[in-house]
Amino acid sequence: MADLFGAGEPNKAPTAAPLADRLRPKTLAEVVGQEHLTGEDGALTRLIRSGSLGSMIFWGPPGTGKTTVARLLAGETKLAFEQISAIFSGVADLKKVFEAARLRRQNGRQTLLFVDEIHRFNRAQQDSFLPVMEDGTVILVGATTENPSFELNAALLSRARVMTFHTLGEESLEKLLARAEEAEGVPLPLDEEARAVLLRMADGDGRAALTLAEEVWRAAKPGEVFDAEALQHIVQRRAPVYDKGQDGHYNLISALHKAVRGSDPDAALYYLARMLDAGENPLYLGRRLVRMATEDIGLADPQALVIANAAKDAYDYLGSPEGELALAEACVYMATAPKSNAVYTAFGAAKRAAKEYGSLLPPKHILNAPTKLMKEEDYAKGYLYDHDQPDAFSGQDYFPEKMGRHTFYDPPERGFEREIRKRLDYWAKIRRERSGG
Repeated sequence: MADLFGAGEPNKAPTAAPLADRLRPKTLAEVVGQEHLTGEDGALTRLIRSGSLGSMIFWGPPGTGKTTVARLLAGETKLAFEQISAIFSGVADLKKVFEAARLRRQNGRQTLLFVDEIHRFNRAQQDSFLPVMEDGTVILVGATTENPSFELNAALLSRARVMTFHTLGEESLEKLLARAEEAEGVPLPLDEEARAVLLRMADGDGRAALTLAEEVWRAAKPGEVFDAEALQHIVQRRAPVYDKGQDGHYNLISALHKAVRGSDPDAALYYLARMLDAGENPLYLGRRLVRMATEDIGLADPQALVIANAAKDAYDYLGSPEGELALAEACVYMATAPKSNAVYTAFGAAKRAAKEYGSLLPPKHILNAPTKLMKEEDYAKGYLYDHDQPDAFSGQDYFPEKMGRHTFYDPPERGFEREIRKRLDYWAKIRRERSGG
């Protein structure tokens, strides 16, 4: 009697392995896009020639060959290959793997232990690798898509060399498609524009490129060739590589901030659009625009802060997609606004001075004297009310006497700041006179 999974159909052909698995490289020389590691003078090639491998961390985006290269390394060096995933493994699994590796070593063979998603192990689990790495029981090769500096223990990193895998460029992805066409024996049924769109959809991920190609072959009727619009309809759309809590998030918000700071509205709009497209919370972007207004524009254009806040509120009121236009408007405004970080740096310097000098009493002449005792102690004595002075400026010293004058705010010579500059020059003159300069 046949079961639910077709056990009663012994003559049925097994399902073929996915294209990406069938085209997995058989040698390091076949790996594409990582020539700095696997090329003739690549770092891994040199290690193999030396006959001595150490523990390593493979860091890079998905679909760049980390697992494949680990397998090939074991084959090239005649090491036993053991693979586990941090997602499905715990301490008990690690103990079994370590014990098996010890037995192999006693029989004269070392183990290359490949740990996928190693950053998902907690700190204690990561520490469990240290003894077996140090005594040579295993050569650890950990794979991670996250920045090892943030996700892995310092002790583990100190015992392993980080190898960075790069996102595959269009040339490398094109090589993969050519191999796929050779393996399938038929060209990919796409016109030139659609082929370019497929490469962009892959987003630097070799596995994704082959998976998309496989979907196209499945969908095509005999003699049919898809254009770009048809391709997008068939494969729908592959989400961009972006994790709102990890590297992709921080890399793109950094790029957006620097594009605004660098007065490039086009690049700023591009990164804003990428983050929105990837599902970033628009209100987070609104908050970051407010931060840019205060940090990089400041008093060079005080209206920037007003517009950034208004854009954030407009999105909160309208929602998507209408409210996103308000964020875009604020983004362009700030990218094209004059820039000044004078307040930002001045506030930082003032905070450092506040910590350095402690709780100094302000000069008595600017303190109020609501009691008789305070008047007898000369509180408020000699204070000049600025509004009663020529140009509404008394020139009194407001710093604590033991601290002396400091200059924190030093704006560039620009428009509205000229009047402020006159007063700052006055303080500089007083400082020179008091120092005898």
